Amino acid sequence: MYQLDRINKKGREGCYYMASRTQEPEKLKLKTGITTADAVIIYAVMDGKIVLTRQYRYPIDGIIYEFPAGLINEGESISEAGVREMKEETGLDFTPVDADDAYTRPYYTTIGLTDEADAMIYGYASGSVLDQKLDEDEEIEVILADKAEVRRILREERIAIMCAYRLMNYLSDEDPFGFLKKRL
Repeated sequence: MYQLDRINKKGREGCYYMASRTQEPEKLKLKTGITTADAVIIYAVMDGKIVLTRQYRYPIDGIIYEFPAGLINEGESISEAGVREMKEETGLDFTPVDADDAYTRPYYTTIGLTDEADAMIYGYASGSVLDQKLDEDEEIEVILADKAEVRRILREERIAIMCAYRLMNYLSDEDPFGFLKKRL
């Protein structure tokens, strides 16, 4: 957590509090001006189904549907992080597909609270859901969702917004990667 001193547009001083994954204040994005990916979100298809995680999250004291995701280690590429995190969270292997930079560059998540930026990677999953290498505080169930299940999840369940938007793309085309082929 960081406290920022600020002056609003009427000249009043105050404090603003924000969270960051950065441990060193000089590396905060507000200091560097550089948007780097802190984490990777994995949009994976396996046998025509979308790979989702159903996970307990403390801030809502409940279960939420998300894509497999995780932090990028120092020196690790987005692609390497995606392959590693998919294996750790689901036990599945992951083969990335090429996508335009507009789909894979880091974007900010909840900018009113944090400077975290996440990159999304797309590809195919294979193998079996097993051998999860979860942290002791992680409670993750892997879901392989077809279009009917995705519709149900969107109507009835708690779901992360970045996941919801991509699931809407998945529903809008026969090709689960069809939206990646559309020119931006």
